[in-house]
Amino acid sequence: MKRKHKIMLARIIASAAATLVLNLIPLEGIPRLALFSAVYLAIGYDILFDALRGILNRRFLDENFLMAVATVGAFSLAIYSKSGDYNEAIAVMLFYQTGELFQSIAVGKSRRSIAALMDIRPDYANIEDAGELIKVDPSEVAIGTPITVRPGEKIPLDGIVISGNSSLDTSALTGESLPRSIGIGEEAISGCVNLSGVLRIRTTKEFGESTVSKILELVENASSRKSRSEKFISKFARVYTPAVCASALALAVIPPLIFGEWLLWLYRALTFLVISCPCALVISIPLSFFAGIGGASREGILIKGSNYLETLASVDCVALDKTGTLTRGVFEVTDVIENRIDREKLIEIAAHAECASSHPIAKSLISAYGRDIDRSRVKDIEELGGMGIVCEVDGVRVSVGNRKLIKDAPEYVGTRTAVYTSIDGEFAGIILISDIIKDNSRDAIASLKRIGVKRCIMLTGDSDAIAREVCRELGLDEYRASLLPADKISEVEALLSDKGKIAFVGDGINDAPVLARADIGIAMGAMGSDAAIEAADVVLMNDDPSGIAKAIGISRKCIRIVKQNIVFSLAVKFGCLALVAFGFANMWLGIFADVGVMVLAVLNAIRALKTD
Repeated sequence: MKRKHKIMLARIIASAAATLVLNLIPLEGIPRLALFSAVYLAIGYDILFDALRGILNRRFLDENFLMAVATVGAFSLAIYSKSGDYNEAIAVMLFYQTGELFQSIAVGKSRRSIAALMDIRPDYANIEDAGELIKVDPSEVAIGTPITVRPGEKIPLDGIVISGNSSLDTSALTGESLPRSIGIGEEAISGCVNLSGVLRIRTTKEFGESTVSKILELVENASSRKSRSEKFISKFARVYTPAVCASALALAVIPPLIFGEWLLWLYRALTFLVISCPCALVISIPLSFFAGIGGASREGILIKGSNYLETLASVDCVALDKTGTLTRGVFEVTDVIENRIDREKLIEIAAHAECASSHPIAKSLISAYGRDIDRSRVKDIEELGGMGIVCEVDGVRVSVGNRKLIKDAPEYVGTRTAVYTSIDGEFAGIILISDIIKDNSRDAIASLKRIGVKRCIMLTGDSDAIAREVCRELGLDEYRASLLPADKISEVEALLSDKGKIAFVGDGINDAPVLARADIGIAMGAMGSDAAIEAADVVLMNDDPSGIAKAIGISRKCIRIVKQNIVFSLAVKFGCLALVAFGFANMWLGIFADVGVMVLAVLNAIRALKTD
């Protein structure tokens, strides 16, 4: 518990104990008033000070003003009536401060979940000078500067590994506990923690443009984007507080003019003021959204504001890109149709023929070969646009490409990409390559349907045959194939015309326009992608499509909590106000009910931190 919480708890306990002791001591008159006043000031001095400051600044219609007027009024009534009963005023302050303590602890817990994410901010970068490592501010490191990251240190800036191999802890970014291996030539993302080997990284971005800065900016600004519920509560409070003050004044003046008994109606008016404070709503609703966003961030789900969280909760149609979202976006050799030579030899020749190409298919062939390429074996490489590669491998003429290049090859009919190969002008075989579906994509679609998403639609630029096969395998409801980026926007706009909200899920680079057009744009696997962080409303920092259903589930739980707090708080509030106005509740019962509602609402709000 923080120091300020300990101090407040000590004030509450000491004041409660002092009140109990004073009620046991037979005191009368001025000594009794002085001692009870001291206890009242001990527990409520900060409320009185804030109320006075609000009056001086002409912003006094808040809970501090209501508490101050009601408790000072209760003290004044006890003095005027010579009853010597100052317990009610002190009890009001005790209950209220107890509620404030609960609220402060709850907010602190929610902020700590955000602070865990904020811990990704790097403190320094190591640059080499005269053979020594010097720590500098990451914002002072220019693009292209080699930096050194030792085991246990955070990667301060985005860059490419130029030497070393290691494992990275990406949990602060993605929510995943498994380390990620990294080596020479691979991209290193700022905010990850280096676990083992020493890495030398050549920076590719300035600190202000790095992944860690973008994420921190996103989370820090999330509270500025208010939901409809929060805007409603703010407007409600601005109208409600003056209205109850006017009602309390009317209650203190009008009934006595008719029935008499000025002290009785003044007491009821003061009690009316005490329990009228809308603190349960004003505190618990923003806290619910804050806790929801904080809980999501711990799972590697970054939601840009409570308005997006609220919209996400009403999504009933999810449109998904295929490559990089439902599939790995990396081609792999899945089968070989042999003709003249065996599988291993065919892949070896094709990999060497494609050694100079940067095409994803070439990379998949080289990866399938699995050994170092000896470029001295390859000569006279000629790339034929839209057809393939012709070259010499070990002095033999080799052609690798599509069927336009090798016309005498049998035609492959299927959903995979076919790489035809010929040696010395004779057909040698077909290597089949496909974009592998992610292991958990099918479960992700099933999870979306399980939580009530009505339609799951795939929008892809791939052929109809491939799209149909993926749709069947994953259990999607529909698909649209052979789409250009502009076509995807048209499809999303057609879906927007239907009732309900639509979320589009894409990789955040090619799909940035569609992400921006949908009701909710969700970027998948966005580590290092500026386009994703900028265009999307929700960013899933890992590459796991199951995070889509989790994000929707978190948002729906948060909205349920918000609605529960609104209905419960208003029902109890107006019920207590009616009881007080008609004399069925005193100040003790009123403040106990009011603070009790606030405590219950706050405890309910912090449930949004739990994402299970």
